[in-house]
Parts: sequence; structure tokens; C-alpha cells
Amino acid sequence: MFALIDCNNFYVSCERIFRPDLNGKPVVVLSNNDGCVISRSNEAKALGLPMGAPIFEYREMFEKYNIQYFSANFSLYGDISRRIMTLLSEFCPDIEVYSIDEAFLDFSKMLQMDDYKKLGIKIKDYIYRCTGIPVSIGFASTKVLSKIANRVAKKYPTQTLGVHVIDSDEKKIKALKWIDVEDIWGIGRQYSRKLKAINVVKGYDFIQVPDGWIKKNMSVVGLRLKKELLGESCLKLEDIKDKQNISVSRSFQNELYKKSDLQERIAAFAAKCAEKLRKQHSVCGTVLVYIHSNFFKKEKLPFYRQIFFKLPFKTNSSIEIVKYCKLALEKIYSPEYGIKKAGVVLSDISPDKVIDLNLFEQRKKEHEQLMKTIDQLNLKMGEFTIHLASHEKSLKYKTLQQHLSPRYTTQWSDILKVKV
Repeated sequence: MFALIDCNNFYVSCERIFRPDLNGKPVVVLSNNDGCVISRSNEAKALGLPMGAPIFEYREMFEKYNIQYFSANFSLYGDISRRIMTLLSEFCPDIEVYSIDEAFLDFSKMLQMDDYKKLGIKIKDYIYRCTGIPVSIGFASTKVLSKIANRVAKKYPTQTLGVHVIDSDEKKIKALKWIDVEDIWGIGRQYSRKLKAINVVKGYDFIQVPDGWIKKNMSVVGLRLKKELLGESCLKLEDIKDKQNISVSRSFQNELYKKSDLQERIAAFAAKCAEKLRKQHSVCGTVLVYIHSNFFKKEKLPFYRQIFFKLPFKTNSSIEIVKYCKLALEKIYSPEYGIKKAGVVLSDISPDKVIDLNLFEQRKKEHEQLMKTIDQLNLKMGEFTIHLASHEKSLKYKTLQQHLSPRYTTQWSDILKVKV
């Protein structure tokens, strides 16, 4: 039996932990630069506020209904997520952290449970009591069915108490007749368009489609999905794997025209990427740098440039990666265009124990101890306490975060103070 645990309106719920006065009120969390809505409370959804709504277009609605909004506080959300995943592992050691607010548990190696509903409510109450985050839980014999069960639990919280178990053919058929085909995990817009063209609208319709059609139009992935919906488990828990691409990008509050400003940002992004690379004990062989203008400005043609840069040797040194990213920027920079967003992507990633076969150029050994020392100091004293002179201390330079909540759980100075 699989369980999918999904945190309800996760970003908003994290903000409400420390602002209980906002319970029952419409609340949203905004994207970088406070641009658009990325998380909504149920009250905000009930008002008709769509996901992705640009705040400047909906300002009147915000004022009319007194909708509270916060800048995205990913430090806080990441820390709360880590705590929840740790709590979940107390119930089942086989856990797959699927995203910041979702996790699968696989109970197949544990003793048969008599009442998964009771277990689900116990997990749900425990998570809420320890963290203040409400969750919904779906149980089923496959991962795909557990996603559907979770959706039912979230859609009908009063009837299900936030926990739904698909443990019979009757419940499975009922759920498949309820769910729209485009809402099934693994069926994207492209496949749903093809399926609707042959009158496949619900999940139940999908399991009636002949295997030959599915294999021809959706490959073996579609066939595997059908088996999962029929109750045959094909998808197992996935181990946490090292990232094969590492990227850092930001949109800027104002357009950047000066090369020196862009160099400083690219250096900061590259240094952060290199730090992530060292964290997973890897090196990279290729960097990609991209810049683009504000695509919403109609008075000027959009500008987008990117460049791949093959490094002469694989490295994870901030000094070397920043150096080559700045060289890449030189080739795509144009003073005629204001740059609204820029980013760095590292690829061709392999373990740092791999021996470089380049006879003429190799990564500098002395950088290894230097980077290790810098990482240790920054871990102890805060991000970018020690950093290269080519960039400033923060990644948040010139980004708009006017409604950022304190980092209650990750910054000593932001911890709540209680008068007794």
C-alpha cells in the first residue's frame, strides 16, 4: 500500500503558523519580485483569484476583499518541509520526497495494517500537532491511485476527514469515474488533448482504451499508467539522486543596462551554483549563461541570448566557474537592451572523484581546501558571509520582496520572542 501525503496550500500554511490571526482569511504568497500569485488559501480560491494572477491586475480585488499577501520566503518553507519529511519517516522508513510539499510512503514492507484510514488520521494529526501544517493523505495499492485518493481527500475534507483510502474495486471505479483525465498524474495537456479527441474524458474511460492505441500514442509510459490505474503497481519509490543540472536565476526589479551590474549578478549566480555543486560532491564540465529583456514590453523587440561554454576541465571551484561565466557573458551582452532576467546553468555533471583526463589543464588542487573552508564558514555564519569580491553578499540584489516574513526558524535574530 502506498500513501501520498500532500501539504494543503503549503506556502500559505507556513505563513499562518506564525500568524494564526490569518486563519479563515484570504491569504496568498507571491513569486519572486512580488509578481504573481503562487499559493492561495481556500478563502482566496473561493473569491475566484486564479493561480498565477499578476498582482498589478488584481490589486482592486486585493483591496476590496482585504487579501493578505506575502513575498515568497523559501528559507522558511524549505525548513518546514524538512521537518515534515523527518516526521513522516517515523511512520515508514520507505519514503520518497516528491516535492517540497509532497511525499510518498511505501508500506508494502511493513506488517499488514487493518485500518489505513485510522493510520492516516493519526499521521495527519501528528503532523499538524508538531508543525501546524494541515495535510491530506491518500492510500492506494499504486502510486498513481494514491495521487487520485489524495485528490479526493483534499476535495471532500468534510466527508473524508482529509484521508481517503482506495482499497476495493468499487472505490477504485468510483474514483476513476470522478476524476477528469487531464487531472491524472502523468497525463499532461498534450496527451489529454489526444484522449479527448477519441472521447476519453474521465479516468474510467482511459482504462477502457485498447493497449495498442495507448502504446502507439503514449508509448510504454502510457501503458504503465493504465496498469497503475487498474491496480498493478509499476512505479516504485525513487531514491534521491544527485541533480544533473544546477541552475540559479533571478528576475530583477529594474532592467539592468550596465555590463558591470550584469557581471556582478552572473558572478553571484555562478558562485551559488558552484556551492550547490560542491554540496552534492560533484564537478561540472559545461556552463550556460542566459539573459533576456522584459518580454511584456511591447515598445521594443524582445531580446534573448544564451551561450554554452565548455570548460577546459571539470571543476566545482567558485573561482573558476565564475571566471568562465563572466567570459560567457562577454559574448552575449549588448548595451542596447535592458536585461530583466538572467541565469546560470551548470551541466555535464559527474562525481568529484572522477579523474580529469586533460593532460594540459586540470582543476587547481589548492582551490579544493579553500572552497571547503569557505563552505564551512558560510554554513556556520550564514550564506555568503565569505564570498568572492566579484559579487555582493546576497542573491536578492535588486529583487522586490516588500512583504517578506521573518525567517522564524533559520535566523537567530528572527526567532519569536515571548514575554512571560
